Amino acid sequence: MKKLVVLLSVLALMLTAIGAASMAAPIKVTFWAAPNPTQETFWRNLADKFNASQDEVQVYVTAMVETPSSEATIRNAIAGGKAPAASENIFPGFGGELVNSKAIVPLDTMPGWDQVIKSRAMQDIIKGWTFSDGHVYILPVYANAMLFAWRSDILKEIGFDTPPTTYSGIMEVGKALKAKYPDKFVLARKALVESTWWQRWFDFFMLYDAASNGQPFITGDKVTADDAAVIKVFKFYGDLAANGYLLTKPASHPFETGLSIWRGLGPWSFPGWRANYPELVLNKTFVTTPPPLPDDVTLPAGAQPKTFADAKGVVIYAQRSPEEQQAIWKFLKWVFTDPINDRAWVDATGMLPMRGDLTTNQTFTKVFEEHPELQGYAAEMPYAVPAISNPKFADIQTALSDKGLVPVVMGKKSPEQGWADAKAAIEAILAGK
Repeated sequence: MKKLVVLLSVLALMLTAIGAASMAAPIKVTFWAAPNPTQETFWRNLADKFNASQDEVQVYVTAMVETPSSEATIRNAIAGGKAPAASENIFPGFGGELVNSKAIVPLDTMPGWDQVIKSRAMQDIIKGWTFSDGHVYILPVYANAMLFAWRSDILKEIGFDTPPTTYSGIMEVGKALKAKYPDKFVLARKALVESTWWQRWFDFFMLYDAASNGQPFITGDKVTADDAAVIKVFKFYGDLAANGYLLTKPASHPFETGLSIWRGLGPWSFPGWRANYPELVLNKTFVTTPPPLPDDVTLPAGAQPKTFADAKGVVIYAQRSPEEQQAIWKFLKWVFTDPINDRAWVDATGMLPMRGDLTTNQTFTKVFEEHPELQGYAAEMPYAVPAISNPKFADIQTALSDKGLVPVVMGKKSPEQGWADAKAAIEAILAGK
């Protein structure tokens, strides 16, 4: 009898333990989305679906703070021991910094990594994201081959049926624009008189990559920029300012309202335009083009000017526990092994996912029919140049601004002197001085 009582007690304890295990609280992890409302909405929607599909992991999505930069926000979070489980918005240069500080996890060691790469047809793409130790720390999410946009309706009003393709052609447009509309500008860009390092991606590097035909700006710890191309870009922006064609004072949506007629444009702008500026219609009121070229630069037949590639991905932070790392990876694997989620990304953000099968996967066959504005970005993709991957990227691009581009635009230095000063400052940074 005593043995039976003991046996029943043991069984009761076992059932209690099993019940407790089955009711264990899910692992809670945080994912930081980019400081872009459409991206935050995309990730929140997927987290809600994932959370509802299982009871082991609960993902909480919040947007990272953009001021002074998302990179600074991540650094501060790591320093304070408050890094999220994972985040997006990581480009190769910042990724290199995080790898050097052992702040992120090699994703290619995660279970099911090969499945993710195969499902997105990224076998070739991922080679370019492999670091010197042979590991992959960033899973590429998207790549935007940056284009420029022109207000074609206003161009026609001042006598131009097609957008200019050279620096001198843009100056001719500026002259005609000021003659008919003295209060309008070719370009409105306050960032050209500011030293914010990442803004250089969307003005200097777009033109430099075209003018130099993709000549690397930094190779290892050496400045390998095309000196002549840098000087031509500096001079172009300086000439825009000197002729009154550039507005550097604050302005609210200048291109959309017609205050300016030319701007760098990423596809993330289109969802907002559809909602707030329905009058902006591709090939009716605006067109997109590759970057313009200096007058003395010619390309091989059939080639397009190169441009900057805004390419970013997701990482998992080493600061979180192994259980949290595996939990957030379960979510990421769930997201990136279903092409429907990449299609939802296009619909939500207007940006193209970094996949190797965009033109062959039936999930995306209607993308370019429904989003014709993305065709130009897809065509430019083979000519897109990624950001410099040196871990000192922020200091390098700040020096490029402070010592070179900004004083040239403000008329305080010649293009030649601006580049000489900026190059010397960058070389000192690379030398650790």
